[in-house]
Amino acid sequence: MSTRTLIRGGLVITAAEETHADVLIEDGRIAALAAHGSGAAEAWTADRVIDASHKYVIPGGVDAHTHMDFPFGGTFSSDDFETGTRAAAWGGTTTIVDFAVQSRGHALRAGLDAWYAKADGKCAIDYGFHMILSDVNEKSLREMDLLIEEGVTSFKLFTAYPGVFFSDDGQILRAMQKAAGNGGLIMTHAENGLAIDVLVEQALARGETDPRYHGEVRKALLEAEATHRVIKLAQVAGAPVYVVHVSAQEAVAELARARDEGLPVFGETCPQYLFLSTDNLAEPGFEGSKYVCSTPLRPREHQAALWRGLRTNDLQVVSTDHCPFCFVGQKELGRGDFSKIPNGLPGVENRMDLLHQAVVDGHISRRRWIEIACASPARMFGLYGKKGTIAPGADADVVIYDPAAEQVMSADTHHMNVDYSAYEGKHVTGQVETVLSRGEVVIDQRKFTGHAGHGAYVPRGTTQYLG
Repeated sequence: MSTRTLIRGGLVITAAEETHADVLIEDGRIAALAAHGSGAAEAWTADRVIDASHKYVIPGGVDAHTHMDFPFGGTFSSDDFETGTRAAAWGGTTTIVDFAVQSRGHALRAGLDAWYAKADGKCAIDYGFHMILSDVNEKSLREMDLLIEEGVTSFKLFTAYPGVFFSDDGQILRAMQKAAGNGGLIMTHAENGLAIDVLVEQALARGETDPRYHGEVRKALLEAEATHRVIKLAQVAGAPVYVVHVSAQEAVAELARARDEGLPVFGETCPQYLFLSTDNLAEPGFEGSKYVCSTPLRPREHQAALWRGLRTNDLQVVSTDHCPFCFVGQKELGRGDFSKIPNGLPGVENRMDLLHQAVVDGHISRRRWIEIACASPARMFGLYGKKGTIAPGADADVVIYDPAAEQVMSADTHHMNVDYSAYEGKHVTGQVETVLSRGEVVIDQRKFTGHAGHGAYVPRGTTQYLG
């Protein structure tokens, strides 16, 4: 039996426009939009009517960089697909793209199947996968074609973490050459891991063991160097490249220079680089370990370049790199040796609110908020039209957002499965009120009404951002 939901009276904001419109949802999809109070809208009937007066009606967020149930440094990220996707829903995100991992010596298929099993039946919202290539060889390169056919169309390689995920320049070039032919998008974690390991060893030998040294050894110049290098490798291969978690102004400059040359080069940053800094890493009493992630937090002066890159579209996407580890029992693994602190921060629940605060603060416009958090990640990773917008035929992933609500971020009130908040005590204006995922209400007036297993795997097309 057909079910119809009508959202009345809100300001509909997409990347393209803002309009006072009513939204009709039928069978999990957007059926129609019409100006509020128009004859068309007044004639609509529905099983459920949601009053969005004085609220924004926005697309559900697309977080294209998460790590649920992710192995790192002898432990696992503290959110699994059930707790992490529930927290995402609370924060107005209705689609995540997580990272499946190829283990060295094993097939891509084995890694992907392991992540299918982790997520199956657990997710409160929809999800897709990227594939981490840890072992580039003839077999894994051939497998890329098969993964693309089933909707895994992006592949991540690392210039960091020697002995774990690291790929050398030749392997990266070969993967890029393959992607140039099959339409895949190569994503890169761009830091010079070999040089960083030298600096880590030297710092520890000097007795520099506190968390703040994590930021000092992972130098901005080594992020810029690796960013420059992967751009040139992509240029040689004739392939696009997407650089994840850009944190340094020097790396933004490399992306901007390449884009000025007309190259298909893309960049992502994350809320932690926009709102946090090395001041957090230097917090006393091992508190700084809460903020250890890679790329690392930078001195505050880098933030202006990141905001400028978002305004000029030299950076296209804000994702979270959500990879939480509890302070007690996980971050503490690195007491006395910063190199053993699990790398990662919680944030999947905070992204939409923090970026709305950026609107309030004048860094970006409302439409740009929706572009970098919803539309551009959907386009970049082959989901647009289905996700990332409010338009007839799109999935009814819709958020009713109260732009006037005041909140204080805190571990006491968040829903992520981690014992601290990276934004503890931060006052922000704006809050998610109601969330629909494919037409099903999963957050209803700040109450969770969703369930594990509602979220579906979403096969992705190749990138839609190149046109």
